[in-house]
Amino acid sequence: KVPVILCRFFNTVGPRQTGRYGMVLPRFAAQALRNQPLTVYGTGEQSRCFGHVRDAVEAVGRLIQTPAAFGQVFNVGENSQNYRVREIAGIVGEVFPGCEVTFGSDAADNRSYRVSFDKIHRHLPDFRCAWDARAGAVQLRKLFERIAMPREVFEFRAFTRLKQIHHLLETGQIDARYFWQA
Repeated sequence: KVPVILCRFFNTVGPRQTGRYGMVLPRFAAQALRNQPLTVYGTGEQSRCFGHVRDAVEAVGRLIQTPAAFGQVFNVGENSQNYRVREIAGIVGEVFPGCEVTFGSDAADNRSYRVSFDKIHRHLPDFRCAWDARAGAVQLRKLFERIAMPREVFEFRAFTRLKQIHHLLETGQIDARYFWQA
């Protein structure tokens, strides 16, 4: 019997080869780097949770060494990493001084979710995330400045889930129910 542990990661931040610049924090960081306003869709009261890729790897490493975790599902992160979108914009604004924050209509993107990370801390009482949204924003700033990320890379559809889905629909690669087509 093969032991299985399911880990759920939320809005993972940190450098990686396949960026997800459509997510809130990386999108804000890339906008700030290019001196664009940080566009908050809706009121900014929507909740998002974040985790850093290094903390995710640390959690997985510890969980696979914990037999009581086998057969379990874990949200990986910290309860303190549930942020409101306007808080994330404020954090990025502090890391990238001089940013302007703008707000869209209240009818725009009102998705909101908060996640409990209590279970992982019951199984791994000494596990704590070393990274928070501020540290992730600082790291992204350093990375983006180092690679001089051009606008066309940031805006490329493969790095923004909704743009990629629209492309797949328009090109007939997936159908209206999001199933792959032969």
